[in-house]
Amino acid sequence: MNFTILWFVLLFCGSISAQDDGTATETQLCHPDMCDLIKEFAAMKEKLGAVETRLEDSETRLKNSENQIQELRNNETTKVIFSAATGGGEKHIGPFNTDITLVYRKVITNIGNAYNQFTGIFVAPVAGVYQFSIFYHTGAGPKAMLKLFKNNQLIAMTHHLQPETSGNGGNAVFLQLQQGDQVYVQLAENTRIWGTDYHTTFSGLLVTQM
Repeated sequence: MNFTILWFVLLFCGSISAQDDGTATETQLCHPDMCDLIKEFAAMKEKLGAVETRLEDSETRLKNSENQIQELRNNETTKVIFSAATGGGEKHIGPFNTDITLVYRKVITNIGNAYNQFTGIFVAPVAGVYQFSIFYHTGAGPKAMLKLFKNNQLIAMTHHLQPETSGNGGNAVFLQLQQGDQVYVQLAENTRIWGTDYHTTFSGLLVTQM
């Protein structure tokens, strides 16, 4: 609509007027008042362009802020914390003639349900940095040895090599995992640990999502 008005103004300003003395005529491009009006329209158009630019910048910043807020909300909603004990009553687990995956059946907490109490395997639900810890108790007799694996890769170990005495041990690591990576504990062949609801545990948590 602004362009239509400006067009009519230009047509009007292009009209021809004669001088009053009758001796000569001249073509005036526009009446002085109309010239002022055109200048005002031009200035207004320039200001509107600047306002539109600022609005576009503001919309871009607002969109970026909304994306950042949504990302923070997504990070906050992903919580992974678990802790489990071997359970099964007070008895030794092992020794066996081969390495076995240790199943921690007594779930203490399992926020996010990433730990499977039937397989003993933790599966990362999201990519990020996780912390894991293992602790055990063993009585006098065969030595004790636990191994922490990421997928099929040995990451950490803890052991007790003095069979004449009971002992305790543990280890802890930070791991960068991708979604679907598996973490689990194996009991080494020809070793044993004391299985109860309280002594031998496997724990982990999501430290930061990536």
